[in-house]
Amino acid sequence: MPIISAIFNPKAEIIFHMMKYIVRNFWPRWRFSGLRAMRLPMDSEIASLTLRALRRVLRATEIGSRQLATTTGLTPSQLLVLREIDTRLSVTPSAVAQALQFSQATITAIVDRLVALGFVQRQRGERDKRQIHLTLLPAGRDALADAPDPLQKRFTDRFDALPSWEQAMILAATERLAMLMDADSIDAAPLLDSGRIDRSEPL
Repeated sequence: MPIISAIFNPKAEIIFHMMKYIVRNFWPRWRFSGLRAMRLPMDSEIASLTLRALRRVLRATEIGSRQLATTTGLTPSQLLVLREIDTRLSVTPSAVAQALQFSQATITAIVDRLVALGFVQRQRGERDKRQIHLTLLPAGRDALADAPDPLQKRFTDRFDALPSWEQAMILAATERLAMLMDADSIDAAPLLDSGRIDRSEPL
C-alpha cells in the first residue's frame, strides 16, 4: 500500500513527526490514539539529520569559496563588491556599503585590496573633491568574466522564487538554529562565507 510504504520511509517519518507536533500544539483536542502505535524517529535522529544538512551547507560554502579563489584569487565579499561596482559607471564606497549591507570599514578594507590588485580605481569627484568614486578597470572585468556563478547568487535567485510563506518558514528555522548555537547575537553580513569578510586573501 502507498500509505504504508510512506509511513516507513525515513523522510516521510520525519514529515509525519513534524505534522504530529503541529497538530498537538495547535489542536490539543485532537486524539492520537491511532498515531501512538506508529514508530516515530527519535529526537537524536532528527538532530543528526539537521546537523548533516548544516554540514552540507558549510561544505558548499567552503567549496564555492575555494573555486572562486582558484579562478580569480578573490574572496566572496570581494567578488560581491566588484559586481556591485560593475553595475554602475561610477559609485561611491558608501553606496556600495549600503547596497551590500556591509559596514563602511569593511568596504574600505575590501576596496583597498581590489585597488592593490588593479581591479578597481579610486577617483575624486569633479565637483566635490572630498567624495571618492570607484570605477572598474579592465582587469576587474576579466576577473568577473572568469568568476564562477557564486553560491550566494544561486541561493538568492532560488529563494526569491519561493512563495512568501516558505521564505518566512526558512527564515524562522535558520534564526532558531542560530539561537540554539548561541550565535543569534553575532553580528554578520548577509554573505555566504566562513571567514572574515574583510580579509585580503582567500582562505
